[in-house]
Amino acid sequence: MKVEDFFNQQNIIDLSFFNFSNAITACYYAKDNLEVLKVNDNFLSFFPILGNVKNVYFPDVLEQIGLPGRQIEEFVRDITEKGTVLIPEIIISINDEDRVYSLLSTRTKNDSFTYLNGVQGQFVDRTAEFNLRKERQNLLDEKIRDREIIEEKSKQLESLATRLAKYLSPQIYQSIFENENEGEQTHARKNLTIFLSDIVKFTDLADTMEPERLAAVINSYLSEMSAIAVECGGTIDKFIGDAVLVFFGDPETEGEEEDALKCAEMAIRMMKRVGELNKHWKKLGVIDGLKVRMGIATGFCTVGNFGSDLRLDYTVLGSPVNLAARLQTTAEHNTILIDEYTKDLINSHVNSKYIDDITPKGFARPIPVFQLNDFKSAKHRKRRKSLSHVGDRVEVNVLDSSNIQAAIEELKRIQEKFESDYIEMKVKKKS
Repeated sequence: MKVEDFFNQQNIIDLSFFNFSNAITACYYAKDNLEVLKVNDNFLSFFPILGNVKNVYFPDVLEQIGLPGRQIEEFVRDITEKGTVLIPEIIISINDEDRVYSLLSTRTKNDSFTYLNGVQGQFVDRTAEFNLRKERQNLLDEKIRDREIIEEKSKQLESLATRLAKYLSPQIYQSIFENENEGEQTHARKNLTIFLSDIVKFTDLADTMEPERLAAVINSYLSEMSAIAVECGGTIDKFIGDAVLVFFGDPETEGEEEDALKCAEMAIRMMKRVGELNKHWKKLGVIDGLKVRMGIATGFCTVGNFGSDLRLDYTVLGSPVNLAARLQTTAEHNTILIDEYTKDLINSHVNSKYIDDITPKGFARPIPVFQLNDFKSAKHRKRRKSLSHVGDRVEVNVLDSSNIQAAIEELKRIQEKFESDYIEMKVKKKS
């Protein structure tokens, strides 16, 4: 008996098609011989003239919607020989209206369930995008001097592309807009330094704050942490709610010691930045401010593209990731815990202290744990840029470090207004 014999074939097909069923695109699933087995509701709403296409040969469907015979032959050839097809532009006339679609199709393979070996694909409606492109091109061709119209159309196009990108995976998005084929999956075993942090009692915070204020707090927090990670050369793996996962050593590395030092510098700067912004967050309703915990571990991990034929994530797997997570949950508020390997790599440059030997869940032996304090070199510490200033009469705190030049310009405008108000006040006193 095979595994597939124990399951209902139609239920398995329905389950594998679940994500497509809820997609905003027109999706289909066909047998290996291109006989259509299933389509989603959007397929029927996109092409009402087709009616029921179940058990219909898919190239016949393409012929019905008006695809030229040459393109149909290319589709059959490419899906047979290459296993994937991208037709970037299909123009179909529906109710005397021309609509433009892209068709992406790929063969699926499943060793356990042979009846899932077939072809999955989807039509993406790009009519609005093509209309905007056409309008913009017409404006350019006619050399219309009114630049505001062109800029407005460009903004509409960018907004449309941004909205579409939220619904499609990055790989499909690039295939549509850049006509790039998806690259082969690559995986590697590398020595990486892993960083993981989260906000203490964030669930309680989320349950008590208004949605708008919660969004303002978490978005500013993640934005600032991301900016620091990028400046320090880290690869941001993902956000898991309020948690941030960053690794050093891939795709570029300067050696395991330098990677670990960069990670340590990033963690210290993140902790400092949280302290700077707490006054701002308290004004938004975080009564006690944000408190964070951080864990750092170093070791060999597997890094690369992981996922399915439909979506891939570039991520990292391995015991150092689990250890960093355990260290993070063990850490006290506003502290950074590191493992012994990381400590040995950076010990000559930083101040750290031994905390305890712990046996994290999933680990067989106790692991020495150390608390990272700061770099030993005062010169190194002074190189860090400060985004806040407290003087005798004025306090300045940059709330958004993504555009420092904009912050400087804002300070100049504040200065000019203060000077203007001060002069006006002196004139009134004299009169």
